[in-house]
Amino acid sequence: QVQLVESGGGLVQAGGSLRLSCVASGRAFSSYVMAWFRQAPGKEREFVAAISRSGRTTWYADLVKGRFTISRDNAKNTVSLQMNSLKPEDTAVYYCNADPTHVGQDWLGGRYWGQGTQVTVSS
Repeated sequence: QVQLVESGGGLVQAGGSLRLSCVASGRAFSSYVMAWFRQAPGKEREFVAAISRSGRTTWYADLVKGRFTISRDNAKNTVSLQMNSLKPEDTAVYYCNADPTHVGQDWLGGRYWGQGTQVTVSS
């Protein structure tokens, strides 16, 4: 069992930055691939970024590539998402996820989800 708690969301103007953090407790954090997903109002939840167990490999959705950076600190059981050059279309609830599955070009969320943190980007 893994418990995930996100923080760092908020309201920011277009072009601004936010840093999301997710702290994990429970089973060995370093044994999980970690990911961020997001869900905008009226839309399905979508993959944002993922990071390997060691942190050496990362994956990004095309929509955020070059603007967002995922990182992890296994000593602190933390995964972070640095979001730069934010756009109004980045507005969503962002969810931390443990143990996602990579299927071809797609990522499917794993069993463990945080409660989500709201990110709102104003134009």
